[in-house]
Amino acid sequence: MPTETPTPDRASLIRRYATGPALLRTTLAKVPAEAMQWRPMPNKWSVHEIILHCADSETNSHLRLRYLLAEPDPVIVGYDQDRWAKVLDYHSLPIDTARTTIDAVRANTVPVLERLTEAQWKRVGRHTESGPYGVETWLQVYAEHLEVHSRQIDRNLEAWKRRT
Repeated sequence: MPTETPTPDRASLIRRYATGPALLRTTLAKVPAEAMQWRPMPNKWSVHEIILHCADSETNSHLRLRYLLAEPDPVIVGYDQDRWAKVLDYHSLPIDTARTTIDAVRANTVPVLERLTEAQWKRVGRHTESGPYGVETWLQVYAEHLEVHSRQIDRNLEAWKRRT
């Protein structure tokens, strides 16, 4: 497959996407074990749940990109992330496996992003919840996904420290 050098904006987003797992690991390392399953409010996620969500979201994103690139009329299926957390009982699932999943999915996707042609960057499918959804939109969303959740973990930790 012929490749093209990503534009500067795309290259920056790819770098952010590639470094997301390291940022998440660094943030997670600050959280004491006793704070992992603490929720800042009953309807908010714990750090443990955030990490499990990230693993599920990243595996969905992995497939979404591939559908966008390889399928003739890609349909991107939305999901209820809060329902997944509840139904799958995220607190009962191993966090280490989730972290490994996040690392593996991102490592497997970066080489795909680095090889995309201009035509591939312009591919668009349909998201079941939001309508047209393209490769560039995908990259913008997922380049910041782990950054957003790293900040959420920081907020949880600060709230946990202030709880008494």
